[in-house]
This record gives sequence, structure tokens and C-alpha cells, in this order.
Amino acid sequence: MNPFDSNYEAARREVSRRSFLTRSTSGLGAMALASLLNPKLLTAADAESANYQQGVVAPLHFPRKAKRVIHLCMAGGPSHLETLDYKPELAAQDGKPMPESITKGQPIAQLQGQQLKCLGPQHKFAKYGQSGQEICDQFPKLGSVADDLCIIRSLVTEAINHDPAHTFMNTGTAISGRPSMGSWAWYGLGADCEDIPGYVVLTSTGRSGQQQPIASRQWHSGFLPSRFQGVRFNSKGDAVYYINNPAGVSRDQQRDVVDAVTQLNRQLDASIDDPEIATRINQYEMAFRMQASVPELMDLSKEPKHILDAYGCTGLDGSLNANCLLARRLAEHGARFIQLYHRDWDHHGGVRDGIAQIAKEVDTPCAALIADLKQRGMLDETLVIWGGEFGRTPMAQGNGRDHHIKGFSIWMAGGGIKGGISHGQTDDFGYNAVTDVVHVHDLHATILHQLGVDHKRLTYKFQGRDFRLTDVSGNVISSILA
Repeated sequence: MNPFDSNYEAARREVSRRSFLTRSTSGLGAMALASLLNPKLLTAADAESANYQQGVVAPLHFPRKAKRVIHLCMAGGPSHLETLDYKPELAAQDGKPMPESITKGQPIAQLQGQQLKCLGPQHKFAKYGQSGQEICDQFPKLGSVADDLCIIRSLVTEAINHDPAHTFMNTGTAISGRPSMGSWAWYGLGADCEDIPGYVVLTSTGRSGQQQPIASRQWHSGFLPSRFQGVRFNSKGDAVYYINNPAGVSRDQQRDVVDAVTQLNRQLDASIDDPEIATRINQYEMAFRMQASVPELMDLSKEPKHILDAYGCTGLDGSLNANCLLARRLAEHGARFIQLYHRDWDHHGGVRDGIAQIAKEVDTPCAALIADLKQRGMLDETLVIWGGEFGRTPMAQGNGRDHHIKGFSIWMAGGGIKGGISHGQTDDFGYNAVTDVVHVHDLHATILHQLGVDHKRLTYKFQGRDFRLTDVSGNVISSILA
């Protein structure tokens, strides 16, 4: 007798009362309700047991403009005043006291109780492209793709310290434990591939060595099924630990092991009805497929020399240069959401030299990514977003800048976003967003809209409440849509 058959019979006899009632009453009730609301749903599994690659938004709420998202997350808070938002009045007031009418009663991270003095822009700006986009002259390569960029200069957020600000930018709330936007996208839309995760994360650190903390909960699935959690790939060495089989273990032998574990997990699931067991089965299958696909996907040796030169990389070295090239390869392969973290932006001191140095690290690969996607015909269906968790103060912190949440800048490109335009303004000092203000919830609503999803309708019931990425607010930024 097959031992698995006997194990199955034993497990079947031990099906719990809870499992029986759940599978019978809840299952039949759900089917009945589904048949009333939409008879077509009877031909598909429900959200919890849906095919691993299938999203719950089917059909899409809108015609989608973007198939995928690449989020270039500049961890630490880039200074908008030395990147994307030039302020001549702030330059004129350099060294003078900040007007109290602007700063009184406003949230400040580390400058509480100190004399607040203006710090003028530390670098010159120039106009680039036919659109005349105004960008810091430390980013000339970015200037070369200025006509593809939509610069938003009026973003606001709600958390003034790094970790909660990262959490807010990723999940729409400063409360840890909520799903990240990448998980929401994967859950809603599924992925276009079966051999890599739909949500992949890569990290890099600038040459100054600032290790601005980031945590895996920034790409966590929260209360969504855990199969939608982002997966961090190592950007040098093996992309995933234990991706290769041990010596002497063939792929067929590994397949036998996976099949055996899957049968055991299915027997357990029949007994206790735990949705995380389905996740475990899916993850074993995904891991097996990744063993074949990931090593080739992460091998840059077959890229033409002119592509490597454009990105400024020679191989898989852990740099943002290599990660941007990997992001393009992941996008080609079918990943839904790709997030690149680059840490080295926390310029509480030495903002002039710090920006000059990090610009040399990010300017080339970020511009190359835009150009590469465009020449491959992929930019129109790939939404690229560049920015940090907040900006920096117009007030001096020595020769640096403190955290700032009342107005800062990001850029977007591709994915149905107008290129060569600017949206919103801060005041003359770069302190408050005053025109066409964009909240993080608005940004999230716009991202989902370009993916074909109504942010108000992509919800998940948890602890008696329907949650969504945009919480209870958020509006699509319609004026930037192509």
C-alpha cells in the first residue's frame, strides 16, 4: 500500500468539527452568494484559494495603462532643494532667520528649540529637454530624459521620522503590520510569470556607507495572504539563499521531495483547513521553479557591452547600477512590482558634498533605466517612481538639513503618466506645498488607477473592517495622466 494513501485515510478520519463546519456551511453559503452576485464566479476559486498568479480584480476596473511598477526608493529623505525644486528666494535669504509665520507650530524632527536659519540651495539648477524641466545640475543624465519625467513638487506625508515615514509611503499608514503597496498590487492583479515572485525587492547602499535602516516589514504582506509578501533578492552572489541544489541532488530528486511535501501538506490542510498551508504549498512550488529561472535571470554576462556601459556596471556587484539593470530584466520576465532601495540620503550634515557624491551614484543608472525601457518599447506600460520617504528642511542643521514632511518632490515616468511636465508647487522657501497638493494616499490611488484598479474597490476584510491601501481618502491625480 502507498504510505501516502494510508496517511491520507488517517487524516481524513480526524477532520475536525471546525474544519467540517467551515467547509460545509461557509463554503456552501459563499457559493450561493457568489452565484447571486455573479454566476461566472462559480467557475473560479475564491480569493483565498485562487491560482497563485491570478489576482482578485478580474476584470480590471479600468483599462490599464501600466502592467508593472518599478519604485526607486531613495531611503533617507532626498533634499528636494538640491534635486528637483529650485528656490531662488531661499537662496536670497541664505543665513537669515526663517520667517516665524512659516515655521511656528509646525512639526520639526531635530531642530526643536533651535534658532532656525535659512540654508540656500547648495547646487545650481539647469533647464533640460524641450520641456525645460528644472533639475539640479548634479543630475545631468536625468536631465537627458527630462521630457519623459513628471516632476511632482507638492507631495506631503504624515510621519516625520524614517521608519514610520517608510511605513507610510509603503502601506498608507504609519502603523506597522499593514500590507505594502507591492503586496496590494500583486494581490489585486496577480503576476505575469510563474517562476519568480510577483513582488521583488533589491537593496543597495551608497559609497559613504550610511546604513539608513530599512526593515523587511516595508515589503510585507501584512494581513493579506502571506504568499503576496515581497521577496528580497540579494544583489550580489546567490540571488536567493540555497537557490542551488546540494551536491549530488538532481533536479528530478528535488522534484520528488517537493511532490512528497506537497502531498503531506495537502493532507494536513484537509484536516485543519488553514489557508497558510496553501501558501506553503505554493511557496514550495515557486522555490522549485525559481531554481531554474533565477540564476539565468540574475546573470548579466549576456547583456551587450553598450547596455552595461549605459547603466555603469560590470556585473552583479550590489550597486544601484546593477539593480536598475536587474529591475529591467525582472520587468521583462513578468514581475508585477519591483522595488529598489538605495540608502545614503540622510544629510543632516554636509548636504552639499553628500548630494554631489550620491548624484554620481544614482544619476547614471536611473536615467539609463528610463532610456532602456523606452528603447525596448516597455516604458509606456511600466510606471517608474523615484523618491524618498520625505524631504529636507529649508532651515539649516549646521551645514545639513533636517527631516521635512510639508512639501517635497518625486518624479514619475511611463505607465500612462504625462512626460515633460511639473505638478504642484511649494512656497518660496520650499517649506509648505501650496499648489496642487499631493498626499501619499493620492499617489497610491494614482498608482493603482494606472494599473487598472479603483483604489476604493480593492479591499480586504480584516478584524471586521474593509481595509484598503488608501485607508479612507485619496484621489487620482488626473491632471498628470496622459
